Amino acid sequence: MGKSILPKKVKKRDGTIVRFNKRKIERAIEKAAFEVLQDKAVACDVSQAVASLVTDKLALLYGNRTAGVESVQDIVEMALMSEGYSHIAKSYILYRETRREIRRVKSALDLKDDLKLPVNTMEVLKKRYLLKDDNRRIVETPSELFRRVASAVAGAEKKFRTKKSVREWEEDFYQMMRSLEFMPNSPTLMNAGTSLGQLSACFVIPVEDSMEGIFRALKDMATIHQTGGGTGFSFSDLRPKGDMVSSTKGEASGPVSFMSIFDRATGVIVQGGRRRGANIGILRCDHPDIVEFIGAKIEQGRFPNFNLSVGITDAFMDAVKKNRDFGLVNPRTGEKARRVKARAVFDLLVNAAWRTGDPGLVFLDEINRKNPTPGVERIKATNPCGELPLLPYESCNLASINLARMVRKNSLDWQKLEQNIKRGIRFLDNVIEVNRFPLEQIKRITSANRKVGLGVMGFADMLIKLGIPYGSKRSIDLAGRLMRFIHKESLNASAALAGERGVFPNFKRSVYAKKNLRIRNATVNTIAPTGTISIIAGCSSGIEPLFGVSFVRNVLSGAKLLEINPVFEKAARERGFYSEEILADVARHGSLGGVKGVPEDIRRVFVTAFDVTPGEHLQVQAVFQRYTDNSVSKTINLPPDATVEDVRNIYMTAHRLKCKGITVYRYGTKEDQVLSFDYGDKRRSASGGDMLITGAEYSGGCVTGSCAF
Repeated sequence: MGKSILPKKVKKRDGTIVRFNKRKIERAIEKAAFEVLQDKAVACDVSQAVASLVTDKLALLYGNRTAGVESVQDIVEMALMSEGYSHIAKSYILYRETRREIRRVKSALDLKDDLKLPVNTMEVLKKRYLLKDDNRRIVETPSELFRRVASAVAGAEKKFRTKKSVREWEEDFYQMMRSLEFMPNSPTLMNAGTSLGQLSACFVIPVEDSMEGIFRALKDMATIHQTGGGTGFSFSDLRPKGDMVSSTKGEASGPVSFMSIFDRATGVIVQGGRRRGANIGILRCDHPDIVEFIGAKIEQGRFPNFNLSVGITDAFMDAVKKNRDFGLVNPRTGEKARRVKARAVFDLLVNAAWRTGDPGLVFLDEINRKNPTPGVERIKATNPCGELPLLPYESCNLASINLARMVRKNSLDWQKLEQNIKRGIRFLDNVIEVNRFPLEQIKRITSANRKVGLGVMGFADMLIKLGIPYGSKRSIDLAGRLMRFIHKESLNASAALAGERGVFPNFKRSVYAKKNLRIRNATVNTIAPTGTISIIAGCSSGIEPLFGVSFVRNVLSGAKLLEINPVFEKAARERGFYSEEILADVARHGSLGGVKGVPEDIRRVFVTAFDVTPGEHLQVQAVFQRYTDNSVSKTINLPPDATVEDVRNIYMTAHRLKCKGITVYRYGTKEDQVLSFDYGDKRRSASGGDMLITGAEYSGGCVTGSCAF
């Protein structure tokens, strides 16, 4: 009898033709069989036996003609049924139905998914990142997006001598993004290779104490927001409310009143046509209007486009600890306006943060102790999420390495991580070269310091894969070892670039000149909140813990999809406790605590934000800060029953641990938070019984949505 002739090709659902691969059939059957039988050896035997029947049937029906993928799957179902594996057939059919529903939802997005990304990722890409034509139709796929960015950024290589060709660097950058191992900040994804060409996320704009200076800053903010950037301001140089205006002999209205103008302007500007702008407003603790500033957001709805932080000095914190008076200084005259009880001001600050999440703290003295270019100027402000202390008119571009993809065989792949660090620093330095800066002043100071911020995301996912509970001593120790390695290799990569391209122009005015450490970039590392780029990468946000193991996400303007942490789903299937009931129960609780049927070792590792104590949150932030030359963005999420004293202790401890800033958020204190137990149109606390539900663009961290830059 002659040998069976199998189809050489298979036609996919999108019409493309691929080579026939029997192993794909075996894997699909084995997956369904294992889910039912929970025995890998038996599942493998079943898959091989049934796959042989399937190929025999395909040979009989199609010979060497092309078979359709749906027909192949229909034959798999029939073969399973005919061999008495109806229970396995049911699992296989349910999987097909799930995939069919996902394809249906993706079809509603009206775009081509050539990387097989999750539904919500595709929605985020469509809304923010994929290019559109004049009729607002999508004109690129996800892989074409990454190719566009890689090509534009690799173009900087033409300016320098390099051992590799521009095309080779483009391929390296493309593969980093395509594999979801590395992702640059949003403006780079949006604007690289386009006529706009503004690639930086973070800016600080000075606000001078004059009408001309204030409205110049307002105009500069609008220009930056239009190109996709976020802005930070210190309003500390503005004269206080009621102070004299020499030109008119009238009274000044004060920083808070001018902030409202910036806030309203932000509300009507959509960044690059894709999102609203983001700001941070900072006022020094010794400004006479500090009490008004502290209470600026207590009324719901005020300053919706601003995060607020008080610029804290060591002298103020010392006065708080010793319960001493503290002098408030008029910035116009430099004279003391009056003295106040430092602890009374601190109490107001703590109470406001407990009630609304604002203001946070920015520790100005610690920031300037670590200022890499003290010979240039002191730092007064940060970017909107606080992770980038910047000089006036300075900008910075960011990127993050996906730590979840740096794990291989239950251990961290340090060699792979090092490779991504080297490529990442080069990528970011190239961004400065090809960037189209929105203002000449920004181009000048950014090019003089060449600050970049390579950070991480997927830290929580990495810990889970390694079997280490978030917040445990092992996790803190690993975080320190990890960030120390990243910082060291980032400096090495920057030094190598300096050998090729030269040091940054302000090098002689930097701390590195005294150390004789010749590097290309004044800073190299930042821990950002990552936001939507971690959704694209399919990992947890920044260095935050998981916000949920299983949850409901709002997509497509009201459609709701149950999302499951992929590492948890894999573990549940392999360990035999996977079920729709358990997933729903997990979504109701927000974590694995109290969920029956989950093994204790799994429960111990899959830690969520509300399982982590404030002290553990702070320890994680502090150890990352120790080896990060910029700053660390992290939100200390607190349960609804957290006390004012809890917030006080967090703020005091953050200063003692030498953090550069600190932000808290107590669940339920803002009406517009993007994470809630509000499934079924009922407002519930974090301990309630309704499902955890979140917005399309929430990835973890700040639940108000204002941190997802």
